[in-house]
Amino acid sequence: MNGEVKFFNRKKGFGFIKGEDEKEYFVHFSALTEGTMINDNDRVTFDPSEGDRGLQAQNVSLAQGGSEAPEEESKEEPKEKASEDF
Repeated sequence: MNGEVKFFNRKKGFGFIKGEDEKEYFVHFSALTEGTMINDNDRVTFDPSEGDRGLQAQNVSLAQGGSEAPEEESKEEPKEKASEDF
């Protein structure tokens, strides 16, 4: 099924996807396919399932044209190199 990530909290490892059927599916980070990171508003494909606590998304991956997660940039300031006099 296709859907859109409505919310995903990386620190807590879960969020929700709105499926093409207009239902909301819980997604846990363990349901993401290997190498996949999702962000709010990403378009994804997933296998819908129903668990003990309701609708869940399994095997979640970015849909073609979905956004890729940007690599996190270091927040450290670059160290200045000492200038050398020749």
